[in-house]
Amino acid sequence: MPYSLVIFDWDGTLMDSTHSIVAAIQGACRDLDLPVPSNDSASWVIGLSLEAALRSAVPELRDDQLPEFLNRYRIHYLLRDPELRLFDGVMELLATLSGMGTKLAVATGKSRVGLDRALAATALRPVFDATRCADETFSKPHPGMLFELMEVLDVPPEDVIMIGDTSHDLRMATNAGVHGLAVTYGAHARAELASCAPQAIVNNVAELREWLVPRVAGRTVSAG
Repeated sequence: MPYSLVIFDWDGTLMDSTHSIVAAIQGACRDLDLPVPSNDSASWVIGLSLEAALRSAVPELRDDQLPEFLNRYRIHYLLRDPELRLFDGVMELLATLSGMGTKLAVATGKSRVGLDRALAATALRPVFDATRCADETFSKPHPGMLFELMEVLDVPPEDVIMIGDTSHDLRMATNAGVHGLAVTYGAHARAELASCAPQAIVNNVAELREWLVPRVAGRTVSAG
């Protein structure tokens, strides 16, 4: 059966924001005189809820430091906001899928405020039928986001594919009983993505389009 619902991760899958997230985590650590995680350590947590990510990337962070750390992280991230762009070809891919009538959704580790800001900046809000954020339900790799999206959009697991750049995305897909598709141009290395046994691994948006478009099913649109 073709996929009738395509669910995308946001950071590192649709938007080229991995470097900004890593730099924001590292900058906040410097501000609070905490050990600065490596690029690999900071990028591995992308896709998790922010608090869960910080607990992993910065284990020395104390509970009493968390509010100030979150504040400094947001300052560093927002300073880079003007630099953030969708990956080349994303806008065209989404337009093609939407034009076919395919249901589209987002499942992201971003906060609702953060995703809404990104959707407004990219003018993509009308493209997606539903979205879920980590501060609204369980964080990846728990399947809660996908269960909620499938319920609200009335699509069974066998008709769904989850696309992401991290093992968190792919494990969430497995936990929800849906297919996963990996992209290598985001946060996690190919070997880690491959360990999650996705349907395919693609290296850029052009390859993503080539693999995905023939495998989606559109909705029949009434002429009224």
